[in-house]
Amino acid sequence: MRKKIYVIGHRNPDTDSVVSAAAYARLKQLQGQDNCFSARAGKINRQTEYIFDRFNVPVPQYLPDLIPKAEHYAQEAPVTLNENDSLWNALELLQKGDAKVLPIVDKDGVYRGMFHYRSFAQYVINNISPRKKSSFPLSLEHLAQTIHAQALTLFDSSEVRKSPVVVAASSSENFMKNIQSEGVDNALVVVGDRPDIQRVCIELGVRALILSNGVTLIKELLDLAEEKKVTVLISPFDTSSTSRLITYSVSVGKLSDTNVPLCRLHDPVRSFRETLTNAPARYLPVADADDKVVGVIFEGDLAKDPNVEVIMVDHNEPRQAIEGIENFKILEVIDHHRLGNLSTAYPITFINRVVGATCTIIANLYREQKLPMEKEIASILLCAILTDTLMLKSATATETDVEAAEYLSSITGLDIQALYSDLQTASNKIITLPAQELITLDSKEYTERGLPFIVSQIEIDNTEALMERKEEIADALEKTRSGGGYLFAALMVTDVTMLDSLLFVTGEKAFTGLVSFPVAAAGVYELKGVVSRKKQLMPLLTELILRYTG
Repeated sequence: MRKKIYVIGHRNPDTDSVVSAAAYARLKQLQGQDNCFSARAGKINRQTEYIFDRFNVPVPQYLPDLIPKAEHYAQEAPVTLNENDSLWNALELLQKGDAKVLPIVDKDGVYRGMFHYRSFAQYVINNISPRKKSSFPLSLEHLAQTIHAQALTLFDSSEVRKSPVVVAASSSENFMKNIQSEGVDNALVVVGDRPDIQRVCIELGVRALILSNGVTLIKELLDLAEEKKVTVLISPFDTSSTSRLITYSVSVGKLSDTNVPLCRLHDPVRSFRETLTNAPARYLPVADADDKVVGVIFEGDLAKDPNVEVIMVDHNEPRQAIEGIENFKILEVIDHHRLGNLSTAYPITFINRVVGATCTIIANLYREQKLPMEKEIASILLCAILTDTLMLKSATATETDVEAAEYLSSITGLDIQALYSDLQTASNKIITLPAQELITLDSKEYTERGLPFIVSQIEIDNTEALMERKEEIADALEKTRSGGGYLFAALMVTDVTMLDSLLFVTGEKAFTGLVSFPVAAAGVYELKGVVSRKKQLMPLLTELILRYTG
C-alpha cells in the first residue's frame, strides 16, 4: 500500500506536541509530500481540544501504537474476482498476472474465499471424471464468453444454475433416454448439424442448445426456440473442444477455498504470521472492518520495508515515543528537550534548539523555507508557544520564542494577553477530571541511572482545588507508579498567575525520604519560582536520584 509518513509527538501529548505534529505535517504537504500526515500518540487535553476547535483545524489522527500490522506491509489494489465470474476468467488472470492466488468477493466486495491452483486441481478431480455424471454451476453469460459463442437467443443469462452437459452423439432414441435421465430443464446440449436432435431439444425445453462447428439454426427452429425460451448458442469450436470449454464456464465462487482466512488491516503481524506461512502460495487477503478486500499480503512482503515512516516532534527519547516506533524508519527529529538515547542505523535530520517550545522551531522553519502559513496554522502555533512557555514567562522562554510569538500575533491579529487568558480558562476545566485522567494529561517517562520514573505537569490559575483532592491524586499516582514499576511518580501543578508550582509525589520510601523541598502537605511540596519541568524540575529530580543511588 502507499507509503505514509506520520509526524507524531510523545505519549500523553501536550498542546506543543500535538500542534507541532499538525503544523509540521502541513509544512511537508506544502513542500509536495502529500503522503505526510499528522498523528498523536494519546488523548488530547481540554486546552488542546479548545485550540483546534476554535481555529477549525483537524485534530491529528490518533494512533494507539505502531506495532507492525497488516496495513504496514500489504500490497494495495488487488485483482479480485466476483464469485459469479467464470473459471476461465480466473485462470486467464492467474496466467497473465504475477499473483498465484485471487481473492473471490461478492457483488459488494466482501470476501468469500480464495482461488488458487490447488482449488482448481481439486475441482478437476471432483467434477471432471468419466466415472460419474457432473453438473456445473454456471451462468449462460459466462458460458457464451468462455466458448466464444454467438448467441442467437439468450434467456436468464446471469442466473447461476447447476447444469449437466449432454453431447448428442447417439441416435435420436438413445438421446431421448439420456436427456430425460439428466433433467431436461437445466441441460446444456452440444449438437452439430442434426436438425432432428435440435428440434427435440427445443421442444423439450432444455436450458441451452449449443451448436458446434459454427452450425446455424433454420428459421423455423429459431422461432420455436424463442417461443420455448431456449437459449441457442453457436460455438466456433468442434463438439469435443466445446464440451471441454463448458467445464471452464463454472462460477469460480463454487471453487473457492473458504478455509483461507482474512487478515484485517489492523491485525498485528504476530497474529497471522503462522497462518500466512501455511496459506496456499503463502498469500492472505487483507480486508477492512467490513470484510471488503483492500489488499493482499505475501510472506515475502514481511521481509520488505514497511510502508510507514516517522518524523518525531517534541521528543527524542524512545521511552516517550509511541509504542512500536522501533519497527519503523525515523526520518527526522524536531525537539527542544535534552538528548535521550535515540540511535539510528542511518543518518537523519535532527533539529534540537534551545527554545521554550517545539512550535517555535516549526514556525521558524516555515519562515526559513519561505512558505506562507495559513492563518489557522499560525494561530495554533501561537497558542502552543504561549502554553508551553507560560505566556513567555517560563524559565525556558527565549528571545527566539518571544520573536516568534510576536510574528505570529501580527499575522493572525490575535492579542497575546487576551489569547492566553482564553487558553487558561479552557485549561482550568481540567481540575474537574478524575485524578487518574488528570495525571496522564501531559505525562512523560524518564530514566536516570537505569531507574524509570514518571512526571506529569498541568497549568492552572488556582491550586487550592487540587490541594483538596490530594489523597485522590496520591492514590492515582501510586497506582501508576506501582503498575509501571517506577521509582516514583509525580504531578507538577503550576500556578500560572503566581509562577509557582506544587509537586505531588509518591514513590519508594528510600527515595521520597530524600525529598527536601518545602512541605505543603503529606506527599505535596512547594516549588517557589519553579514553572519548567524540563529546565527547573528535572535537574532537582536528577540530583535526588544521584543521592538515592549513592
